[in-house]
Amino acid sequence: MIGNGAAACFPFFSMELKENSAVLFQGDSITDCGRDRNQEAPNAGLGGGYAARVAGDLLDARPALGLRFYNRGISGHRVVDLYARWRVDAVNLRPDVISILIGVNDTWHRFNRDNGVEVPRYAQVYRMLLDYTRECLPEARLVLMEPFVLPVGAVEPPWEDEMRQRRDAVRRIAEDYGAVFVPLQKPFEDAARRGGGPAHWLSDGVHPTPAGHALIAREWLRATGL
Repeated sequence: MIGNGAAACFPFFSMELKENSAVLFQGDSITDCGRDRNQEAPNAGLGGGYAARVAGDLLDARPALGLRFYNRGISGHRVVDLYARWRVDAVNLRPDVISILIGVNDTWHRFNRDNGVEVPRYAQVYRMLLDYTRECLPEARLVLMEPFVLPVGAVEPPWEDEMRQRRDAVRRIAEDYGAVFVPLQKPFEDAARRGGGPAHWLSDGVHPTPAGHALIAREWLRATGL
């Protein structure tokens, strides 16, 4: 296992995309966003969210590269659900870039179903997921996205501290594994202050509106430099 020593073994990878590069988006409903699960071919059925926006921008900008994009987000999933399906929904696709956004359901399910994943175990399983990835796909480049919420709709005050801890955990994991880290909480807070209020960006405090998905796609492209 790589664990906390990952950074020494796997330094930051540049995010240059080469011919036929495959990019995988993984996560929960924010990534899923109505994707067509009957479509397994690349660049098909990517849903209506940030994954499709990023794919569209890069396919437009680099038409000669033959880039391949996959969306395997599943609504309602926590980090433990992601780990359970990682072989079929990540490793078997042999992606060159793996982008992960996971964490809000680990908190949400705690408060409404008593089935959340506490922060220390969330971080532990997240690291296990990346260890598994490095063992099977040592050249894959990682993009870890910061989980986020805004104070509206389903989001209640007790979420605040726990979500902050999850964001801190993902940032540390990204540093340890030499991954690109995509900050999202502050961009959403700044956007809500700039105009429209929280619900303009996250309809229920969790799920992005079209404006929210546009923000995520922009921050993803900015962080990766693509």
